[in-house]
Amino acid sequence: MSDEGRVRTSRVEWAKRVERWRDSGLTAAQFGAETGVNPRTLTYWKWVLSKAARGEKTAAPAISPPAFVEVRTAPSSAAFELALANGRRLQIPASFDAGTLDRLLAVLERR
Repeated sequence: MSDEGRVRTSRVEWAKRVERWRDSGLTAAQFGAETGVNPRTLTYWKWVLSKAARGEKTAAPAISPPAFVEVRTAPSSAAFELALANGRRLQIPASFDAGTLDRLLAVLERR
């Protein structure tokens, strides 16, 4: 999903939302349904704000490097080429359907 149309919400606004949620007595899912706020985002901000209140730093989750590092235009017989971190290259033809590509990428990311 693109970021177009999204409005970045400030930390202060999230603090107000979390406070309203706590005061409501509703679950995150119920509050989210009533206000249009993603319940997972709401609980994330509750966690961030509670850590900040205790003076703890919140570290960003560790993200492992991608399994492939480069995408290049491939010869005319392929739609694109994937250069994997291990040096191997895959030429993906234009006829390769999206579902199959998703499954292939899932397998490659597990290695």
